[in-house]
Amino acid sequence: MRLTVQQVDAIKRATADVYGDAAQVWLFGSRVDDQKRGGDIDLLIRPAEGARHGLIDKIRLLGRLELMLGERKIDVVIETVDRRPIIQIAHTQGIRL
Repeated sequence: MRLTVQQVDAIKRATADVYGDAAQVWLFGSRVDDQKRGGDIDLLIRPAEGARHGLIDKIRLLGRLELMLGERKIDVVIETVDRRPIIQIAHTQGIRL
């Protein structure tokens, strides 16, 4: 996994702040592969039960992550009851943070 301990901690804190302490987050995509270089940070977020998860909340999360991690490309997928293929990929190929 190509994230530092500090980056993982920042992602988990920002996710909990926006989506609740019970929210779960997975890293997936190129950052999971230690052999690759560069790449954006792809995150799948499962909000805590009952937590809001609209567009404004996603923007709040991205803003917090930018403050904590600096300006970088971060893609966020919010898991809902639908089963988009990207959600299945994130669960099977990703790493839970």
